[in-house]
Amino acid sequence: MHGDGIVILELVSEMVIQLNVKAESGEEAIRKAGQLLVNAGKVNESYVDAMVEMSKSIKGYIVLAPGIAMPHARPECGVNSIGISILTLEKPIGFGNVANDPVKLVIALAAKDNKTHIELLQELSAMLDSDNIVKKFTDCTSKEEVMSIIKKFSM
Repeated sequence: MHGDGIVILELVSEMVIQLNVKAESGEEAIRKAGQLLVNAGKVNESYVDAMVEMSKSIKGYIVLAPGIAMPHARPECGVNSIGISILTLEKPIGFGNVANDPVKLVIALAAKDNKTHIELLQELSAMLDSDNIVKKFTDCTSKEEVMSIIKKFSM
């Protein structure tokens, strides 16, 4: 295990994973990732709007690594409980980050406070640093495969 912080595996279920999603823009991809969090009861619709606004106000800011966008917003924008959603895109999309575009993997974050947000980012960053992780996720053809990648990382 990775310390006594957040365990990503506990936050992920098939309900918050969607594969090969069609999206024409970064905003559409963010909305689809956000909708998974809304459906799971983790956030309100207002949080999805806030994620979109955040991505527009700071162009490319949410593209934290090559091929990976991690949209999020402030906890007070409508977070009910900590959560993440995982979306792989059918076609890579530019999010306005020259160094790390195009994006193929979208991981939306929702945290109740800044401390949890930072812990969640650290855990995800550790996982996303592993070899070929974007390819591993985007090669998945089932939600079970995504879950097994996360399980392996959480061991």
